[in-house]
Amino acid sequence: MKSSTSPAAFPKPEIGPEMKGADAVVQCLIREQVDVIFAYPGGASQELHQALARTDKIRVILPRHEQGGSFAAEGYARATGKVGVCMATSGPGATNLVSAIADAFMDSVPLVAITGQVFTKYIGKMAFQETDFYGMTLPIVKHSYLITNVHDLPRIFKEAFHLARSGRPGPVIIDIPKDVQQAKFQPVFPATVEFSNPYIAKEHKATDEELKQVLGLIATAKKPVLYVGGGIISADAHRELKAFAERANLPVATTLMGVGAFPETHPLSMQWFGMHGSAYGNWAVDQCDLLICAGARFDDRITGDTKHFAAHAQIVHIDIDASEHHKNKRAHLAITSDVKHALGRLTELAAAVKFTAPDTKAWHAQIAKWKQDHPFDGKAGFGDSPHILPQEAVAMLYELTKGDAIITTGVGQHQMWAAQFYRFNEPRRYISSLGLGAMGFGYPAAMGAKVACPDKQVIDIDGDGSFVMNVQELATCHIEKIAAKAMILNNQHLGMVVQWEDRFYGSIRGNTILGDEKNIGSPDNPAGLYPDFVKVAAGFGVKGRRVIKKSELKEAIQEMLDHDGPYVLDVIVPYTEHVLPMIPAGKTVKDMLLK
Repeated sequence: MKSSTSPAAFPKPEIGPEMKGADAVVQCLIREQVDVIFAYPGGASQELHQALARTDKIRVILPRHEQGGSFAAEGYARATGKVGVCMATSGPGATNLVSAIADAFMDSVPLVAITGQVFTKYIGKMAFQETDFYGMTLPIVKHSYLITNVHDLPRIFKEAFHLARSGRPGPVIIDIPKDVQQAKFQPVFPATVEFSNPYIAKEHKATDEELKQVLGLIATAKKPVLYVGGGIISADAHRELKAFAERANLPVATTLMGVGAFPETHPLSMQWFGMHGSAYGNWAVDQCDLLICAGARFDDRITGDTKHFAAHAQIVHIDIDASEHHKNKRAHLAITSDVKHALGRLTELAAAVKFTAPDTKAWHAQIAKWKQDHPFDGKAGFGDSPHILPQEAVAMLYELTKGDAIITTGVGQHQMWAAQFYRFNEPRRYISSLGLGAMGFGYPAAMGAKVACPDKQVIDIDGDGSFVMNVQELATCHIEKIAAKAMILNNQHLGMVVQWEDRFYGSIRGNTILGDEKNIGSPDNPAGLYPDFVKVAAGFGVKGRRVIKKSELKEAIQEMLDHDGPYVLDVIVPYTEHVLPMIPAGKTVKDMLLK
């Protein structure tokens, strides 16, 4: 069974002239409409870089670290839905891609990672800069290729891009020995891909009978909830989700991966729930009698103790990946389907069978009361603190951008505050490492997102610990004129770990202070702040500013937004703030901390 995925510009197979394998790689990328690649050269990938230098159809961005380049490729993919592409040499160059590959696997991001490899005759002999990259990445990829025959190269590239973008998206690696890059051959570029595996070839669409069962469950529910995740965004199903939720009058709670899949300012929105999610979203899921999960996977940050998660609800689970069904939480009705089709068809069937939404006035009234009593912005006005609170900085950024920006984050407290205090009404606006939780993700991801969306404001909301892990990409943005901004919520600590220390370890500091403990910097002692991010940015040719006084915050953020190049805004905040609500790991909603 064949599945055509080739771009419209290349509808038929094409026999090319004789060329090197490296030049064929470039032609494959062009045929897949790749317009940018984040690539760091080395001995085993030099032929590929020479081939890229012979074309003007692909922009090559040189990161200052392979991890930065691979996170940038992810940022590009997450902002657009297109396949992100990164490339590195063999050995340490390849291994520096591993975090991004694992991140793309956890968060279902379409990524193709190309790596150079030592000469075929040296494979397995511990040659200089050799690693078994194919073997070491097997648990964290959708598929892997080690090309040993140059004639396989066009087919493998066509398959790799198809696999990366289709079904449940994910990362694919292509490892290419240097002699394969150098070999000359006459390539045959296929227009289609063909897989013998029936699961890959099959189109997964819910049947009308299955979807009518869902409508039947909704019709008799008193406390229904729609629980949706990143699969909605991957499938470009946010419009179908909104139409169905409105037609059935269902309250919607998203995961962090699903932020923006449903407009957060919509009356039916409960924003996102889980460990640090909305109290009202968590309570609604806990007390619902019908939970319809679409494009999500019941991960531990959502469920806590799975035995007590939605314990009184009938559960419907709609997902393109059948392996997710019953993996973490048993569903009463599991449907393997493209979620865009399922949600769209549910709305159509609701009209066809004259579906009547159940009377859930009391349920909606209860949720509205919870929203009123326990909003995210419990410190509205932020007037109690003499210092700039991190939540305040995010809220001010939201106000000044009017919610019309792409936000990337590192990992930690700032990551949660960004999602809590910036409202997202569109998909692909909140870009964060969520399954893997990789520090250092934020700024390179902003770089990639800005390359993808040059006309949008792209701001990395970051922590000082996370930002410094890939600070070198400021150089890339300066040289490449990529106007990615960074707003650092600088508390001189590993804030999220400190929060756990405060809550569960008697506030004993186990290597969580980033500054000089003898002269720790703070809003009251700015001279001791370390490092000086403004000077660091200046060293990379990037404009920066530090802000300490609350009275200067608004003007400083506006200056960052108005600047026409990359920018670092270092916002000094206290380390004593905690992200709330909080459901401790492995606990239940009943253990939720509200203060």
